[in-house]
Amino acid sequence: MPLQIKPVGTFVLALIIVGFVSPLLGQQKGQWVPGQFGLNAGTIPDPGITYANLALNYSASQLNGPNGNSVPGINGTYSFWVDENIFYYVPEHKFLGGYFMPYIALTYANGELVANITGTNLSTGGGGSGFADMYVQPLNLGWHLKQADVNVGYAFTAPTGRFTQGASNNVGSGYWGNNITSGTTFYITKNKGTSANLATDWEIHGQKSGTNITPGQAFTMEWGLGQVLPLKKDMSRLLQLGLVGYDQWQVSHSTGTLIVSVMPPISILESKIPFYSVHAIGVQSNFILPAKDLAFFFKYYDEYRALARVQGRTFVFGGSWTFRIPKPQPANP
Repeated sequence: MPLQIKPVGTFVLALIIVGFVSPLLGQQKGQWVPGQFGLNAGTIPDPGITYANLALNYSASQLNGPNGNSVPGINGTYSFWVDENIFYYVPEHKFLGGYFMPYIALTYANGELVANITGTNLSTGGGGSGFADMYVQPLNLGWHLKQADVNVGYAFTAPTGRFTQGASNNVGSGYWGNNITSGTTFYITKNKGTSANLATDWEIHGQKSGTNITPGQAFTMEWGLGQVLPLKKDMSRLLQLGLVGYDQWQVSHSTGTLIVSVMPPISILESKIPFYSVHAIGVQSNFILPAKDLAFFFKYYDEYRALARVQGRTFVFGGSWTFRIPKPQPANP
């Protein structure tokens, strides 16, 4: 049986950005936080119920303008922690030649932003904690091909996280989202130990509660090149190492009017705010116990370029376990 490693699910969190004197701080970010996938992006769990936990930390101290350079005169810190609890179900029987794999992600988030304007006494801050928006993927199909594993799906983001327009402690986005996703793992070698991976997400957003703003669409791709190394000759313990990265772009204008909370208030057309993008590269390691359907992972990303948004770094770690249904039969002696 080919090696299967459980994928990490998707977390959605509206970035806690507080509008201030710079329109860049009021940019309407998408709901997909990069760093979800890397190695084994196309694989699906074995039939049964899988639980995965993913903890993600993002931190940044640099705000970039639309040309990718740091915005002078603005300094501070922006960070958040999230803990994702992801539940997958894979029936034993195939559908359209593949396996059906719906899943749901329940997330707790904690974030903080502190910004200061050099040469003035102006500063702003925000932060909050609580259960964030819920991500549901009701349609997801995966196929095991000869030299690749592939999955495609549709998901939606439900704005279940706390959100009040103008509040500084929001942990939800305040709007519905729709996601078209895909994942591919191509096995470069016959033993499937070396792989190239790509996950994509196209997100389409609804109108933000309490405003006339509809955030622009965004596209994210996450990639990885990995190699499996056996830690025991019987392949009962495996180490997987690889190079990973992510790229995210805003692909359509936001609509509506942003009200910046200064005295007097400033109105800014969302369509005039520059598109954001970000690019990162990093490393991933997985420790896998195939017979126990257990895996643990760690990832680190450094953002080497960002336009019209903050630029920082991402840490991700966690694990997954599958309760097989039906249980595998013991091998004959």
